[in-house]
Amino acid sequence: MTELGVLQTTDGTASLRRAVIGDVPSIVELLADDPLGAARDGIEGAAGLRPYAQAFESLDADDAHLLVVAETGGRIVATMQLSFIPGLSRRGALRAQVEGVRVHADLRNSGLGRALLMWARGEAERRGCALIQLTSDKQRPEAHRFYSALGFTASHEGFKLEL
Repeated sequence: MTELGVLQTTDGTASLRRAVIGDVPSIVELLADDPLGAARDGIEGAAGLRPYAQAFESLDADDAHLLVVAETGGRIVATMQLSFIPGLSRRGALRAQVEGVRVHADLRNSGLGRALLMWARGEAERRGCALIQLTSDKQRPEAHRFYSALGFTASHEGFKLEL
């Protein structure tokens, strides 16, 4: 497992590393640990893990995607996916897309989320991205305040079509 950095929190530090297949159950627990995530995510038996494992394999095999976890004391306490998207707009700019940011409930407001997003910004800059972007469900006003405090602006209206 390759360590990507150390994240400073108000309570200490967390080690950041690339996720491995064995982390998937812990990542899913983080994804499902709020009302919106509980409706969309979760594992019901071994078969319930299969779609997550398949998605992990696809992400892990593609250098354009980076799934990370933060650990303290051997426990996964945060996760985030960072994807790098080439495009023709903005003069052929590369952009970083942040997805699935989750911090364990015990460590929210500890600075871990901020440290995780600042690391993502640095990684996006290191890879030559022109911008870093994310979406956040309209039902997450606390998350919106958090992202705004980090300098993200609500510059667009997003649309989705469930398939």
